[in-house]
Amino acid sequence: MPKIEIARGYISGALGRVAELHGTYYHQHWGFGLFFEARVAVELAEFLKRYDEKRDGFWTVWADGRLEGSITIDGINAATEGAHLRWFIMSDALRGKGAGNELIDTAINFCRSNGYKKIYLWTFKGLDVARHLYEKGGFKLIAEHRGTQWGKEVTEQHFERSWTDLA
Repeated sequence: MPKIEIARGYISGALGRVAELHGTYYHQHWGFGLFFEARVAVELAEFLKRYDEKRDGFWTVWADGRLEGSITIDGINAATEGAHLRWFIMSDALRGKGAGNELIDTAINFCRSNGYKKIYLWTFKGLDVARHLYEKGGFKLIAEHRGTQWGKEVTEQHFERSWTDLA
């Protein structure tokens, strides 16, 4: 088992590696292409350029010096819409080894300590392992519908965890 560390904040190369992890996984398992990977890269870059350590969270998981996963809390609209959990990904090297649970817990604890009343995320049907982690973390499915926000038609799902759930 490799030595696993979680780092907070941007570290050089993280933007490209997080986009790569998303692009590779979602292409292999879901047939997503350039549209999706480019969207991840552009939106993550925009987030990181306005990243505020007090309001936002960006964590990466490292195993033996290599970035193998990430999770983000975008708190820019936390007061009105809730904190947005984004870019949760784990490489095949660490999938099933507990690092995903640790990232979810880290993000929830950050939101709790910031007093955010709600955390929400968008995902899609079929990502059963991630859904299990979200539900284990107290997230509930709020809505689902067919959509193409990831460049391919899927059943999009909206999950939330409310302030009362954070107590």
